Amino acid sequence: MKKYTSFKVLQLAILAILTILSLFLLLKPEVKQFVFSSRPATILFFVVWVLLLVSFIFLLIDFNLISTIKLNYHNLYGVAYSDPISGMPNRFSCDTVIEKYYDEKLPENIGCIMIDLSNLSEINNLYTHAAGNRLLKDFSNILSTAATSLCFVGRNGGNKFLAIFEDCTEENIDLFIQRIENRVAQHNQAPDSIAIEYHTGIALNRNEHLDQITRLIALANKRISRSTNVQRS
Repeated sequence: MKKYTSFKVLQLAILAILTILSLFLLLKPEVKQFVFSSRPATILFFVVWVLLLVSFIFLLIDFNLISTIKLNYHNLYGVAYSDPISGMPNRFSCDTVIEKYYDEKLPENIGCIMIDLSNLSEINNLYTHAAGNRLLKDFSNILSTAATSLCFVGRNGGNKFLAIFEDCTEENIDLFIQRIENRVAQHNQAPDSIAIEYHTGIALNRNEHLDQITRLIALANKRISRSTNVQRS
């Protein structure tokens, strides 16, 4: 698509140059006299200008089609990679990040956090699924904001979320957890809000020395059930 767009821009530039050159020549008295004094020359003049005009019109149509195709592509990209309820990266996006480490030794500076929105099922049963979806969206916004400049975070399915730190430090982990705690506390204190309850499990590869990222994620997921507190390996 990028090459096709570049080709159309080049085509437009050539047409513009030909048009300017034609106008420049037409302003010369001897050329103007020749064009309008001979019937075949006059017909040829109008044919050339009609061709230029038609070419411009078709180019405008092509650019409009390119814009439409790009817009549709971005919409499809959003559907494929974004969770429709939470609006954050979905399971497919999580898998895309994970696949980067399938064919190489897992670096020591990789860390991950599995996050469980533990009262989602309770809210769905106690209220409605609409209330559960609202809770899910609020928690997703909190996680997305907390992850800014620190890590990738996406919905891994159901009530589970996955955060992957590709340059993991204790400071980044602590800051991410602290941001979540502060924002959840603010959310739960708001009037008429549905309280958020969540558990976390952490696995840092510099402590585990695992060779597969899937094993690191599975370990973090296992640690969710140990306690309601943050688990640090």
